[in-house]
Amino acid sequence: MTEAEFIKELRNKSRIAYAKLLDDFQHKVYGTCLSFVPNKEDAEDIAQEVFVEVFNSISKFKGQSKLSTWIYRIATNKCLEFIRKRNTKKRFAFLQSLTGDGFEIDKTNYFTEMNHPGIILENKEKSDTLFFAINGLPEAQRLVFTLHKVDGKSYQEVSDITEKSLSSVESLMFRAKKNLQKALGNFYKNEQ
Repeated sequence: MTEAEFIKELRNKSRIAYAKLLDDFQHKVYGTCLSFVPNKEDAEDIAQEVFVEVFNSISKFKGQSKLSTWIYRIATNKCLEFIRKRNTKKRFAFLQSLTGDGFEIDKTNYFTEMNHPGIILENKEKSDTLFFAINGLPEAQRLVFTLHKVDGKSYQEVSDITEKSLSSVESLMFRAKKNLQKALGNFYKNEQ
């Protein structure tokens, strides 16, 4: 079955096509979500949202990119949306704690539950530090860095997913590496 035929079957709400879509992409989408949001339950929830979005909007897919690129774009957007909402909640909780309303700050150490197969770090403390540093990058840099270094996508795939030029992706990657070197360098200087 060609990709065009497959997309046509998805648009026709074929159960077989949906089953094939899930078989082909569920682990890849979950892996991408886990790369951005290294918490199993949250990554599973986001992956489910991705497939709901794919199912609901397949009729809007224009075919200007590969189906897989379109799905990864939805996945990264859902992950970034989740991160933005989570950060907004944390800022709100922090502000409430400053006003003395007795509201507890969410002390969940979000970036410690990292079991992604693509990343094996010897030391949990270093893992925490690395993910906090990645989370501190500007959004565009974090997106490019995570897709390339954590999720293993090529620069061309990152370019397709983010709809940025290849030179823009390379530039963002360069700046992300520099910012991480600075952040991690400062961390290790303070530790000594």
